[in-house]
Amino acid sequence: MADLTGFRVAVLATNGFEESELTEPVKALQDAGADVTIISLKEGDIQGVQHDEKGKKVRVDRLISEVSADEFDAVQLPGGALNADTMRAVPEVLAFLRNMEQAKKPIAAICHAPWELISAELVRGRTLTSYHTIRDDIINAGGIWFDQEVVEDGNWVTSRQPSDIPAFNEAMLRLFANSLAHAGAR
Repeated sequence: MADLTGFRVAVLATNGFEESELTEPVKALQDAGADVTIISLKEGDIQGVQHDEKGKKVRVDRLISEVSADEFDAVQLPGGALNADTMRAVPEVLAFLRNMEQAKKPIAAICHAPWELISAELVRGRTLTSYHTIRDDIINAGGIWFDQEVVEDGNWVTSRQPSDIPAFNEAMLRLFANSLAHAGAR
């Protein structure tokens, strides 16, 4: 198992996040020793969903307006159509993602979360996957889309849907651990 002790991961989410796409990666990250911060648009709790039914609520740690990409080593983006569609319209979210990408920090996104990467204008020339309904959006943004459970491209790992979470978590942990190892080698 990867040792991510001291590795700081930002999880960006708001109401409508797909519950398993936040809770299961967060558990995997915490089990590996990562410091996970749930970042959102408002204080309090955010409402998860299980496809189209209400799921669990998750406590927000910090607001996007209060954080900087410099404070984190990686970002994880859960899906959920409403979550991703809301987050992609927030200038602070897009700036955060652009700063993470500019610093070549790892980005792990699942399901509808690539919408946020599209709106941040980061997809052109990248290879990724997503929930099948946003395939055209990725292609139209200049990305290369594959229908497979995990796609790894440099500092990115993407997956399609909740059933891909085991493979997503494994690839995310490996990507983050490699990033930590390279940072330690500098």
